[in-house]
Amino acid sequence: MDHGALDDEIDWTIPFPLPFRVLVLIGLGLLGWATNLHGLEAAGLDPISTLDLRIEQAPHISIRVFGISFTPPSPLYGPLYRLSATYFSCVLATWVIFRYATGGDPLLVDVFGYIPGAFALILTFILVCPFNIFQRTERDKFLLAIRRCVASSMDSPVYFSDVVFADVFTSFAKVLGDVWLSVLMVMPGHTLLQPPAQEGLMRWIVPTIMSVPYFVRFRQCIIEYTAPLNESRRPLYNALKYATSFPVIYLSAAQRLVQDELRNDYGKDVANVAWHGEHPLFRLWLLAAVVNSLYSFWWDVTNDWGMTLLQGPPKSTGPKSLPRRLILPSTPSHSRTPSLHDHSSRTPYGLRSTLLYPLPIYPLLIFFNFVLRMLWTIKLSSHLHYKSDGSILMFIFEVLELVRRWMWVFIRVEWETIKRAQEDVEGQTEAADYELVDIPEVLETEIKTRTLD
Repeated sequence: MDHGALDDEIDWTIPFPLPFRVLVLIGLGLLGWATNLHGLEAAGLDPISTLDLRIEQAPHISIRVFGISFTPPSPLYGPLYRLSATYFSCVLATWVIFRYATGGDPLLVDVFGYIPGAFALILTFILVCPFNIFQRTERDKFLLAIRRCVASSMDSPVYFSDVVFADVFTSFAKVLGDVWLSVLMVMPGHTLLQPPAQEGLMRWIVPTIMSVPYFVRFRQCIIEYTAPLNESRRPLYNALKYATSFPVIYLSAAQRLVQDELRNDYGKDVANVAWHGEHPLFRLWLLAAVVNSLYSFWWDVTNDWGMTLLQGPPKSTGPKSLPRRLILPSTPSHSRTPSLHDHSSRTPYGLRSTLLYPLPIYPLLIFFNFVLRMLWTIKLSSHLHYKSDGSILMFIFEVLELVRRWMWVFIRVEWETIKRAQEDVEGQTEAADYELVDIPEVLETEIKTRTLD
């Protein structure tokens, strides 16, 4: 790394070293999940039913203060908001102590490097603490979800909430790698000013940690595919999508071998050596990254969101087709029941016939998903890693990926709700020996049933 780049990284690292960035990203993930649940409920969906969540139902109450009606937060997302507020308050307090202790002096950053390390240890203890403090119920749910995703048997059911949970953690793949680097940075003999060098077998630890969320999701797909009642190959194709992530991650790490070779040929300053695009290993990584990104984007739009944009020519539909779309009406916020509206007799191009959100949202999310999918592959660029592991640029990319996943959850849960309602409608139709029914009307009734308190 040249001295100019190193100075820029130090200027950024002194006030906000990598361990604090990891803590902030974890908090953003927690807050994002709370707003996901809140937004889904506010949009008229029922995330409790769709995500197979289990919560203790509290009676609906309304408080009047100075003549103003106030409804307490839902038991679904209220505890998560409180947990997020407590977490960010603790992180902020710890960061303020660190900033006051170091005073912007790079020589003192490592002296007080134990501060974020001590906070992380306390945070880990609280997470596994059996005492009824700091939203124990939510902590237990989180640990249970991890156990189900990582240690469940091959014949156990895969809940939709676990699918979403594991997908969200794939967006934390780089953050998990940063956790390992942060642990090394706060250890004696290391520095918070830049990540430690990864030499020998150590170079494979970070990519292996980053691969864990993808392996968990891959395993879930295999469990779904081998389930006795499964007759579809869709889980297998989904597993293939996650399998394409492994070559991207490990080929990226393998490019460090090329950099070591160049370092031996050109000395320590290899940042300006133009080898990208010339070495076969880089071309192989680039091919793997393009395949993974395009396949993942196609899967997001076509299968996770149910859009027709990237599908082939539409098949002819029988009497079970849905000629109308579900659109959220302009109703008061306390109303959680979506209804049907005839805006046009044709399905919007590239979307689907049943929509629960306002129409302009979908093309915007598809566009943002494509752009951020492409940007997210940059996180694995060996050249970028070599110059700026833990840099502000990487931090921005990680935040953008969390934003992309946050948007993804809304459409993913919406599509799952619609699919389940359609399956129930089709089951009702088959039970009635295919007698003539108003499918949209039945579907509306089914979704109302799912979304009513």
